[in-house]
Amino acid sequence: MSKNLVIVESPAKAKTIEKYLGKDFVVLSSIGHIRSIVKKTKDGTPPIDVKNGFKTIYEVDPDKKKVITELKKAVKTADTVWLATDEDREGEAIAWHLCEVLGLDPTKTKRIVFHEITESAITEAVKSPRTVDMHLVQAQQARQILDRIVGFELSPVVWQKVPGGKSAGRVQSPAVRLLVEREREIRAFEGSFQFKITALLLHNGEEVKAELPQRFDTEEEATAFLESLKGAEFSVSDVTKSPSTRNPGAPFTTSTLQQDANAKLGFGSKATMASAQKLYQDGKITYMRTDSVNLSKQAIASAATYIKTAFGDEYSHVRTFKTKNSSAQEAHEAIRPTNMALEKGSSNEYDQKLYDLIRRRTLASQMSPAKLEKTTVTITISSQKEKLEAKGEVVIFDGFMKVYGGSKKDADLLPALASGDALKLGEAGARQVFARPPARYTEGSLVKKLEDLGIGRPSTYATIIDTVQTRGYVEKGEGEGTPRDIIQLSLKDNELVREVVQEKTGADRGKLVPTPSGELIADFLGDYFEQVVDYGFTASVEEHFDDIAENKLERNKMLEDFYTPFHELIEKSGGIDRSTVGNSREIGTDPKTGKPIIARFGRFGPMLQLGDTEDKENKPQFAPMPSGTRIETITLEEALHAFKLPRLVGQTKDGKDIKANIGRFGPYIQVDKLFVSIKPEDPHDITLEKALELYEAKLKSEAEKNIADFGDGIKVLNGRFGPYITDGKKNAKIPKDVDPKKITHQEAKKLLDDAPAKKSFRRGSKK
Repeated sequence: MSKNLVIVESPAKAKTIEKYLGKDFVVLSSIGHIRSIVKKTKDGTPPIDVKNGFKTIYEVDPDKKKVITELKKAVKTADTVWLATDEDREGEAIAWHLCEVLGLDPTKTKRIVFHEITESAITEAVKSPRTVDMHLVQAQQARQILDRIVGFELSPVVWQKVPGGKSAGRVQSPAVRLLVEREREIRAFEGSFQFKITALLLHNGEEVKAELPQRFDTEEEATAFLESLKGAEFSVSDVTKSPSTRNPGAPFTTSTLQQDANAKLGFGSKATMASAQKLYQDGKITYMRTDSVNLSKQAIASAATYIKTAFGDEYSHVRTFKTKNSSAQEAHEAIRPTNMALEKGSSNEYDQKLYDLIRRRTLASQMSPAKLEKTTVTITISSQKEKLEAKGEVVIFDGFMKVYGGSKKDADLLPALASGDALKLGEAGARQVFARPPARYTEGSLVKKLEDLGIGRPSTYATIIDTVQTRGYVEKGEGEGTPRDIIQLSLKDNELVREVVQEKTGADRGKLVPTPSGELIADFLGDYFEQVVDYGFTASVEEHFDDIAENKLERNKMLEDFYTPFHELIEKSGGIDRSTVGNSREIGTDPKTGKPIIARFGRFGPMLQLGDTEDKENKPQFAPMPSGTRIETITLEEALHAFKLPRLVGQTKDGKDIKANIGRFGPYIQVDKLFVSIKPEDPHDITLEKALELYEAKLKSEAEKNIADFGDGIKVLNGRFGPYITDGKKNAKIPKDVDPKKITHQEAKKLLDDAPAKKSFRRGSKK
């Protein structure tokens, strides 16, 4: 074995680094975290001993035992061990755990960090090693311990007291509250409308688009104004030109990268970070978890050289940025390319799109401001005291917009106009415009809001958003909006025409929408555990983590200050009456049976109940809440319609019944024990023809799914991520060089025996 052993987090990073270090170095990977807090100890000892200084018991991840064995073997034969895990708190904690498990002294073992995986950065890191920073480790431990305490103590309360409640997280819960509050703002919004006046004027055959700055509250006022334009004369009374400049934004932080990738590329936070991770490991960008906007002197010089060569000296403008967040600690530099001149960062389409976005943003930050000229033309109307305005904008010098932000549609260009010029009316119109309710959050805008409130840190945003969706508290909207009538008036050739057109409103496609369960959990926590969802308190906890990292606050003091009042709330929670959590409402009476219909929360969310649960002779019927309805607003008619399911659609060619219904995962048809999703079809009116089409397609996909069946429960199947072997209890991957169609029974059994056991996701045993 070599004299030097370097341990990194990922195999991909290991391969890249090994290229830059000489033959005296061997680089191995821990493949991420190797230990975590135990879920349950054999002797009943608490995993986190609150009474004894929050002493924590860790266990090695079962999947990492083989990795640990290899690392221990390598450590024994190495003269020097270098820990090169990521430079943030998570990376520091992994380095400490490696010391604990591998028997290394953290006060003597060499610890190196680098912001980019390049030969120069790694060489410099090796020249100036340090030891494990225990303050950073303790800050990470404090976060992990707090999150575990909240999860372990609060989640059982949620399971017991909240219908359909799954769990509650320290940072995820405020995020759900944000979304719920926004949704209720939208519902409470009272729409109003006005009429917007526009005009198309002509000057020597060229068009001038103008608008009336004022708006009218009624159709009568708008009509009267348009009528007054018949036969009116129009002339330019003033032309104002004003120069302006537009400056580029700072290079990307983790937050702004997620925001722009969402807005410009449609990437979710999780996908953005996965792509960024690959680009970093391949040495193409700097570390992707950072809240710093700084660039190194070397990076600034490199950008200036490239900009001057590619675009000219006039496009170069050296610029430094100051990080707004005073607690920025995750890294020392913004996210940037390691080589400014490199245009191709990856052969993967999605990774390349993100690389290109990062590169253009970085270059733009070191480019000249864009120079623009804005023109405002004031137009008088002979029949009115009100004046029209036409606005235009011309880009005099594109500057940074040459590489970033220049794709936006520029304002209308105006022809050369001077005061006194006469204009001719081509067409004028009035359109009914409605006030818009607050916008629902996208992943990008939620990240921005969390950052503004100080909730979470760069490494947590993607996890927060993914977790609240996984728990079913939030979902991505799919609605394209509902039609709304719009009054439109148009004046042309002195003839006024009124028409009613339609536009869509309320589209939530791609937006984050809280589910009824999300609303219920937010209300429950707000009522009984306000500390957990309080924005200011959550942000202050993040600041305390920063203080621990900077040795300004003792870890256990911070944990004790949080835990004492929190645990008091947990102890009081036994007195919470489950029947008061989640509202229920009697909608009316079923005309056929005379039984009451009740809208309430069930295990899987809002539901409808026909009949009384106390009626032992006649069990109540249940139906899912129709899409788009809520407990507070559903009508008797809508509820009765829901109880028409399940509906017999017809029969298959071999005489089997096809039933349509709505289940936990949406609308479906059922034939025997086979369930087929029919989304977005409505189970109330899906035709037999469409049902048969979907049924046949499902049969075909099921047939293609089964590659082999050995008769003893062992099967070779085609799954979402490729072929695999299963016996119903365990799954086994099939090596890439093995043809799944040629696997023998014996080979399948061996692959299953060698495969790790499925991880359990049970909540825990009931007392």
